Amino acid sequence: MYEAVIFDMDGLMFDTEPIWASCWPKTAIEFGVECMEGLADAMRGTNGAEAVSIIREWYGDEVDPKAFVDRFYEIAHEALAHGAEKKPGLDRLLEYLKIEGIPMAVASSSSREMIKANLIRGGILPYFDSIVSGIEVEHAKPYPDVFLKAADELGVPPQKSLVLEDSYNGVRAGFAGGFHTVMVPDLSEPTEEMERLATAIVLNLNDVVDMLASGTLG
Repeated sequence: MYEAVIFDMDGLMFDTEPIWASCWPKTAIEFGVECMEGLADAMRGTNGAEAVSIIREWYGDEVDPKAFVDRFYEIAHEALAHGAEKKPGLDRLLEYLKIEGIPMAVASSSSREMIKANLIRGGILPYFDSIVSGIEVEHAKPYPDVFLKAADELGVPPQKSLVLEDSYNGVRAGFAGGFHTVMVPDLSEPTEEMERLATAIVLNLNDVVDMLASGTLG
């Protein structure tokens, strides 16, 4: 059994990814550019300097990349203000881990304020021993910084920790940090790369519970 479990938030615990995705076209319209196909996938799971770098790569001199990213987050935060539905199996998994005495953390690219707001609205904040925002570390996903900080705060090494992720960048980050990483796909379909990097790819969080309980995971 793993000694700690680290959760992503958007698309993994809450059905927020469609909301995030809908904000890219709105931002592009404001900046007078086309919302390129695949942009939401490329940006999913990252933030900060990595997000700015991606916009610079995709749009070149057409937009000020930092202004574009900053405005995107303003639009997204407004859209997410009322929260989103919890993903299937989340409550069951949290209760199972609590009963087993396994410490839990959230390591998300979202801001700490948004993370806490979602956890409070979902009635699940008390389950978590640590919250780490990607904004608080030097490098966002696909770098492993946010997961490494969460593991350090829980006092458990990566090799004994399970990371749960839905995005490509998140799985890359978990693998890079030496974590056992399970992909629970949301809007990102599994690829050959994900099959190589992930410890397992499952349909939903209920599968994670069943695999942990049966000993087929961990």
